[in-house]
Amino acid sequence: MTAESSPGQGAPQEDGWAFRPRRPAAGPRPYREQRQPEPVVPWDAPPAAEPYGGSSGTRWDSTMPLRFPEPRAGGHEAIPGADRRTRPHPGHGEPADEGHGRPSAATTAGGRTAPRRSEPDAARPNALAGGGGRRAAKPRRTGRVMLTLAVVAAAGGTAAVMLKQQDAAAVASRSLTQAWQTPAPAADDALVGSWLTDKLLVRASSRGGLRAYDLTDGRRVWSAAPSADDKHGSVPCAMSPTLGAQGIGTVAFGTDSGTCTRLAGVDASTGKILWSLPLTSAKHPTATTAATYVQGGVATVVGKNFLGGVDVRTGGRVWGYKARGHYCNAYDWGADGVVLVADFCLDRKTRFTFSALDGKTGKVIWRKAESAHSDVTHILSGSPLVAAVHTARQDAVRVLGATGDGRRLAVGDDELTSGNTSDADHSARLYGNVLVTPASAAGNAVVDGFDTTTGAKLWTQRSAVLAVPASGAHDKVYAVTTTGAPQLVSIDPRTGRTVPVAVLPVGTGKWNFTAGTVYVTRDGGVLALNALGSNGGVRLYR
Repeated sequence: MTAESSPGQGAPQEDGWAFRPRRPAAGPRPYREQRQPEPVVPWDAPPAAEPYGGSSGTRWDSTMPLRFPEPRAGGHEAIPGADRRTRPHPGHGEPADEGHGRPSAATTAGGRTAPRRSEPDAARPNALAGGGGRRAAKPRRTGRVMLTLAVVAAAGGTAAVMLKQQDAAAVASRSLTQAWQTPAPAADDALVGSWLTDKLLVRASSRGGLRAYDLTDGRRVWSAAPSADDKHGSVPCAMSPTLGAQGIGTVAFGTDSGTCTRLAGVDASTGKILWSLPLTSAKHPTATTAATYVQGGVATVVGKNFLGGVDVRTGGRVWGYKARGHYCNAYDWGADGVVLVADFCLDRKTRFTFSALDGKTGKVIWRKAESAHSDVTHILSGSPLVAAVHTARQDAVRVLGATGDGRRLAVGDDELTSGNTSDADHSARLYGNVLVTPASAAGNAVVDGFDTTTGAKLWTQRSAVLAVPASGAHDKVYAVTTTGAPQLVSIDPRTGRTVPVAVLPVGTGKWNFTAGTVYVTRDGGVLALNALGSNGGVRLYR
């Protein structure tokens, strides 16, 4: 959402699903005397009834970020600066807990800054907000949560297993060779997203646009863009991680990969643009970053100006976000099936809340009162909802239940992410009640398995990157090893035991796998997409 300071009271704005970014005041002014917002012009069609029974009265800009003013006495807890994260002091023997509660001394934030992601900015499309005199869009927070928790014994007395590497010596009998390679469009090309179908790889990037390749030989099948004019642009800036009804996905385009001006529905098999919606207008001229997700027949738009859902087949509006009060600021984060919102409402007794919304309907799943702002660094699963949440008191990865409280995962010293290094990667998966997610341990790529029922860490597969299985193979966990002779292995989600599947060619580099997205095709091939053009384009091993 927008990056201006949290304003004070002003004229409330009209309801709508698009909200104008606030322009900063000309000079420093007291909190309650900051300039009033301009009224919002609603969408072309009248807004639908509010999804969770709220009134349709006017309201203040609800999609501004929370960059907090100096608090009044007792206003809210002091939190670190916007660009700092704190990590808890190391604890020993701390169990996975229920709810937030007041943390022990072992988990209280110690003021140390969590490590930032080390990949170049080009690997993070949201950080590439445009020049030309335009205000750079604030990049999404992509730092990983750093926790120090003890491994917890699993239910029934079974100890959580840290997988040893005895299986690494086993070698698969099948060998893969490189079937084809497509070079990157440019050295500074940055991967935005991708889809894998039975026949095609659809790849969106900052320099290559939206293109589809035949999995048989790597031949380009189609390319697509909603507009080629300079005003709206044809550069992909966001892409839904998955396809929805009838093989349709959503892609946002702009003049560069950090500013989104239009959202389009795309038929993945043909590249046909089915519909296109503006994300800017005369009343909302500032193009900003955005994210988009598809759940069934509804696509959500989660961004600095927009929060709502549209019909994935027609682009028609399904729902739009409505704030709790007239004077509210909010942050939002999305994943398949869910949107998380942390807000601050000046005209409500409960100033801070943290909420989960259904991505299909916009209805509130749960809402909880908070004493200060919550920040979400990653959503690792939408159902059940597993998210890495940073607060003034602690960082934690939790399975958030029906009330927003939940069991904390025993992450230990690992840093969990939703994908292998690149923001375009969404390889974290839930297998039954086991969350399998990429992570980093002492700077090395690992894959972790967690029991979402108990919070215990079940196993760790070291020197490996998680692979996304082809559609229809959601019961299979695949990874590619990054030390020694590279291999495709399968992992038992409950025990972490690995079985070699295929040997990859010698020289298949560690960087190639950790800096992008890895797929396992339906016929058992390995498809590697580099996040940076300087490290190559796309390779298929078969």
